[in-house]
Amino acid sequence: MKDTILVIEENDDNRLLMKAVLSYYGYDIIEAADGEEGIRAAREALPALILMDVQLPVIDGFTAVKMLKKDPATQDIKTVAVTAYAMKGDRENILDAGFDGYISKPIDTRQLPGIVKDYINQA
Repeated sequence: MKDTILVIEENDDNRLLMKAVLSYYGYDIIEAADGEEGIRAAREALPALILMDVQLPVIDGFTAVKMLKKDPATQDIKTVAVTAYAMKGDRENILDAGFDGYISKPIDTRQLPGIVKDYINQA
């Protein structure tokens, strides 16, 4: 069975880029454009990994990850922030918020599949 990845990203281009790259490497991709939709999709699909932007409409990524980590059904799903936040301290803030990892934008499409594989193998 293929691993399923939930991509929660409001920017259509970024979402489609991640979907194209990861689909090519054999992953099933579920998409959500805001935090609320992403939480619902996570609870329904129980993906192997969630890639989530931090700046999302409706429910931001920081709030969404806290909600997912409090829910027994989704608390063990690896959740990785995909964000343009790159200032000193941002990585620590993201990890302190409950994310399991951090990928900076712009996304390096050559490294993304290996990074995703590493997170899935940690599960």
